Amino acid sequence: MRSVLGFDGGGTKTDCVVMDESGAVLARSQAGPSNPLRVGFGAAITAIREAARQAGAQAALPGGSSAAALCAGLAGAGPSESARKIRALLTAEFPQSMILLCTDLDLALEAAGPGPAIVLIAGTGSAATGRNAAKESGRGGGYGSQIGDEGSAYDIGRRAVLTAMHENDRTGADSLLGQRLLRELGCADWSEVKARAQAASDEVFPRLFSVVATVADWIETSSETSAETAARNSARGILRAAAFDLGSLADHLAERLHLRGTHFIIAKTGGMIGRSKYLENQLDERLRSAFPLAEIGVLRVSPAEAAARLALQLLSSGNTAGN
Repeated sequence: MRSVLGFDGGGTKTDCVVMDESGAVLARSQAGPSNPLRVGFGAAITAIREAARQAGAQAALPGGSSAAALCAGLAGAGPSESARKIRALLTAEFPQSMILLCTDLDLALEAAGPGPAIVLIAGTGSAATGRNAAKESGRGGGYGSQIGDEGSAYDIGRRAVLTAMHENDRTGADSLLGQRLLRELGCADWSEVKARAQAASDEVFPRLFSVVATVADWIETSSETSAETAARNSARGILRAAAFDLGSLADHLAERLHLRGTHFIIAKTGGMIGRSKYLENQLDERLRSAFPLAEIGVLRVSPAEAAARLALQLLSSGNTAGN
């Protein structure tokens, strides 16, 4: 029986699913980031190659047979020149496979299932995609860290560093949140952080989301110090702002698709989802307030599994496709 590959690639990781012709998932794997506009085209195809290698080994396909078709949904694959380059790399890497290339937003909407839906993506970057009952679709955000990505892990990390640096300016000492950020980065001071961020900001800011999430979720106790209270309050303030910005992405898209006041699905996905109870509560509160009739949840299947299903459709149609 033939098999297909599905890839979901972003700025933090690449998920891969191997599926057979019956639709059964044979293996899942994960490798490094594959957004070519963030990590470069060479690093992107390397991550895809590694994810495919791991998944193929887990699936133990007879004779190491290659996939008959694949679908890769990648952040950064939207611009035509980027799509052309990554498609050429995929063709060279998987010469025996039929190839479908799309964006991570396309995959997310596919994974939400049929019907009116908005998918809110909160990971290294941020974006929203959706469709209405008339099958009209739209997207918002996803402008990249230099222009937008409000509410993303990148944005949260950047805000946290700025908050900590301002506190150091004000008091001449690092706050508890600032100390934890420096420890996470392995930096001695903020001048070192600044230098590293100027050289490779994608390697600095997104990883700090975990620090902010952990501190925000600290449970208040009668014995906590004033420094701990201040750190938690600062972290929660940063996450409240992120929840507002993420909710605004959905809000603007719902307005455009005429979904306001109707029943539809809001599905949350991305590396930030499920990582902070405080952020989830703030985001859900924002979404429920804006869309009281909406059903708020997560994707019905993983984007990588949705990619594999699209690869199966490609295989059954017998056509190649792509951006």
